[in-house]
Amino acid sequence: MKKAFMGVRLKRLREERRLTQQALASAIGISLSYLNQLENNQRPLTIAVLLKLNAAFGVDVQLFSEDDEARLIADLREALSDSEVGGTVSAAELRELASNMPALGRALVGINRRYRQAIEQSAALAARLGEDRQADTAILPSTPYEEVRDFFYARHNYIAELDDAAERLADELSPSVAVTPSALADYLKSRFDVTVVIGDVADAVHRRFDPQNRTLHLSRRLEPGQRAFQLATQIAMLAFDRELIALADGAGFANQETRGLARIGLANYFAGALIMPYGRFLTEARNRRYDIDMLGEAFGVGFETVCHRLSTLQRPSARGVPFFFIRVDRAGNISKRQSATDFHFSRIGGTCPLWNVYEAFASPGRIVTQFARMPDERAYLWIARTVSHKSGGYESLGKSFAVALGCDVRHAGELVYSRGLDIHDPASAVPIGIGCKVCERIDCPQRAFPPIGRSLMIDERQSLFSPYAASKS
Repeated sequence: MKKAFMGVRLKRLREERRLTQQALASAIGISLSYLNQLENNQRPLTIAVLLKLNAAFGVDVQLFSEDDEARLIADLREALSDSEVGGTVSAAELRELASNMPALGRALVGINRRYRQAIEQSAALAARLGEDRQADTAILPSTPYEEVRDFFYARHNYIAELDDAAERLADELSPSVAVTPSALADYLKSRFDVTVVIGDVADAVHRRFDPQNRTLHLSRRLEPGQRAFQLATQIAMLAFDRELIALADGAGFANQETRGLARIGLANYFAGALIMPYGRFLTEARNRRYDIDMLGEAFGVGFETVCHRLSTLQRPSARGVPFFFIRVDRAGNISKRQSATDFHFSRIGGTCPLWNVYEAFASPGRIVTQFARMPDERAYLWIARTVSHKSGGYESLGKSFAVALGCDVRHAGELVYSRGLDIHDPASAVPIGIGCKVCERIDCPQRAFPPIGRSLMIDERQSLFSPYAASKS
């Protein structure tokens, strides 16, 4: 742990518990003068003091996490990137705000989110009334999918209630590593009198439940791992629907469509936790150095499913490597994204073309690795591979995606994928960014357009519209 000055957070903790400085100092066994120095950022918060706070008050160490600080910095950078805000906020100022006044920083992010929603509503109303609005004032709407993603992001992609319930049920169903489709089907029959039928189901559905006849229809095209996932999802809907609805209702979503989508997302989360129970999966992941293919074999699931589960291992008493997960298509459209820790996925200006997630399309089925560095100097290890989905005959169209899994470079030694990468040499890291419109790398050769609110002083050879900028080939 590097030196962390978190005096304001410590003051807020004391105020929330209505303690004087003397009372807090006595409770954790330090002197009053030392506590005063900590609160005024004259001394850094040490691990020893943090452990004393945890022992005395049960404080979650995540409250003082540097990863949370990095998440907030990324959120603030995007919130303040709107040209309407005016002025340039330096990285040092953002870091100071996120470190010492995180509640204020989160409030600014929330204000920006509501501001954007107001602009969206205004644009929609103007369009309905036939008014001509400039295209550059339009902001992409916050869709129900985005709202649900924000919900999981705010909870570090870990839902304790569902994970614990799924693990208890997995222990009941199967003492071995894998929870098989047959065990799940037997549970549906014995507990809910539901019969599982394998047959022809619409490709876009895979699973169809007939509540009147108590029959669950599954597509015959599903692999065993996919079948287990669909069975586990149906168990979530039947056995834990009250919990799913309570979680969705408690998130404060604006409309019923978003709450329904959240319920499905939570059911899918439960399904992953059931067929890959937390304790067993974390143990196997550590033993196999997070080898995705080997974990897939152990639990009978595919590459993408393992990546999903790896991004959720954030139980406070037993944390795995905090991963970020993303799935994109060839056009750069992000269809899935999950972040257990600090990496921030921008909604503005697409993603970075230097990211290895796009290189994966050039080597289908092969895992490609990348040691990358963001503009804030945080370094990451990224793993990417293509996954394909196809059903039907020769003339049917398939789907191809690139799935990427990343983590902070300080965890790279725990992963088999760090082998052969010089992660200790900063010069070997590939400089990537969040997206051109919010990226600070002015001299990037792949830059598509300037950052929002800034102009680039470039000569004709550097201009994006100059023939000199084109490749000689």
